[in-house]
Amino acid sequence: MDRRDFLKKTLSGTIVAGATLAFGKVGGFWNAAADAAESGKTWDLVAVRGGGPDAMFDSAISAYGGMRTFVSRGSKVVVKPNIGWDVPPERGGNTNPKLVTRIVEHCLDAGASEVTVFDHSCDSWRQCYLNSGIGEAVEKAGGKMVSADSKGYYREVSVPKGKRLNKALVHQALLDADVFFNVPVLKDHSSSMLTASMKNLMGVVWDRWYWHRNDLHQCIADFSSFRRPDLTIVDAYNVMKRNGPRGVSVNDVVNMKAQVLSTDFVAADAAAAKLYGVEPSDVRHIRLAAEMGLGRMDLQNLSINRIKLG
Repeated sequence: MDRRDFLKKTLSGTIVAGATLAFGKVGGFWNAAADAAESGKTWDLVAVRGGGPDAMFDSAISAYGGMRTFVSRGSKVVVKPNIGWDVPPERGGNTNPKLVTRIVEHCLDAGASEVTVFDHSCDSWRQCYLNSGIGEAVEKAGGKMVSADSKGYYREVSVPKGKRLNKALVHQALLDADVFFNVPVLKDHSSSMLTASMKNLMGVVWDRWYWHRNDLHQCIADFSSFRRPDLTIVDAYNVMKRNGPRGVSVNDVVNMKAQVLSTDFVAADAAAAKLYGVEPSDVRHIRLAAEMGLGRMDLQNLSINRIKLG
């Protein structure tokens, strides 16, 4: 069985149509009423629970009509996970490698000419790429890992709606990409309350410390106006609930087995906040981005497809 046939078989066997199941209380999100499934419906947000990172992505991308909804033949794709920390996958400090691998596979099957993966790591980038499991997994899937540890990789851009952040040095790989997938891990963060999609964008810029010195939440919201991801995929499989962003041990982690996808990164972050157990309005950069018109945090008014696997 080749990879394309495997993906088709996996998709046909794991989709739960209707998304009308009740999932129990997880941050007040899964127990919310779900929209009835409709053929051809365009979802504002797709949320999946109960499977492995790869199987959940198979289901969620199918709900969007498949990867060809986003990737045209010959496209250059950038996938931006969190690979900031020299810790193994079970610690929840980085995006799960199984999810990143599956995204790369779907992109290549859709006809992408290349799929590039990178992050401006906080620990040694070589060790982060190695011990997160992402480097080896991406290369085996046919993707390309690139470094982000030198200022020479970055180019200055203007931030269109910036209030505290008017310009930034952005990695050339993102500037050259036709398609951009933001793939954060959901986790605790000592400075921003939590990490999800907007906070993950700090890994595409050079001078992150400027953000910390100049109103971190406003800078996060500001930079989000530069380039909106074509799709945000929030990894909530292993969720670090304390001692973030690096964590101390596996005791910091809850095995939530969830995933959130949206073309609206503010909505993705709002749903991630609910999964984490806080109100979106309590996370200042989410509230600021919504007020700036960058996306929506009013989940109760959005079309949400909730899927349960198993």
